[in-house]
Amino acid sequence: MVAPRDDLARDATLPDLLRPGLAIVFVGINPSLYSVERGHYFARPTNRFWPAFSRSRLSAAARRALGAATLGPANDIDLPAHGFGFTDVVKRATVKASELRPGELEAAAPELLGKLARLTPRIACFHGVTGFRPFHLVVFPRARHKPTLGLQTERIGETQLFVVPSPSGANAHASLAGQVAWYDRLAELLEFR
Repeated sequence: MVAPRDDLARDATLPDLLRPGLAIVFVGINPSLYSVERGHYFARPTNRFWPAFSRSRLSAAARRALGAATLGPANDIDLPAHGFGFTDVVKRATVKASELRPGELEAAAPELLGKLARLTPRIACFHGVTGFRPFHLVVFPRARHKPTLGLQTERIGETQLFVVPSPSGANAHASLAGQVAWYDRLAELLEFR
């Protein structure tokens, strides 16, 4: 049974899908209540993550191993075994990211830093500059540049940091083809074939 939104809003979240040795950890801004109700990352049908990830070279080996032409939200739990993990900057769910409280992204940065430092994925892929910018300001306070899309100059140990556009349907500046291209760049960085 799906819990009413009022009950979900208090303590709702998605569990981290993480383990040591991951190739990529996908980092969202925060879970949506819609995704929490369904129990999976990027579950909203208008979100471009799953269609773009499924069309990219980045997911090819996982799709072959899972025997799936396309991947969807229910596959999130399968992907850590294939090198992909999921977490968020802020674990508290909201209807939309703009409902986060002022300072909440910055306050969550140390916990996320700890996860990434402990698990050492090859790449932490942040979905959207909106979620990455506060993390960057807290973790790299002396950085002389503003975060942009793509590979960042800073690292967390051996973990490279990469920022892609938010796949949210609310991000009118992104397209499905553009999102696929960003995931293909990640594949090139990892030399996935």
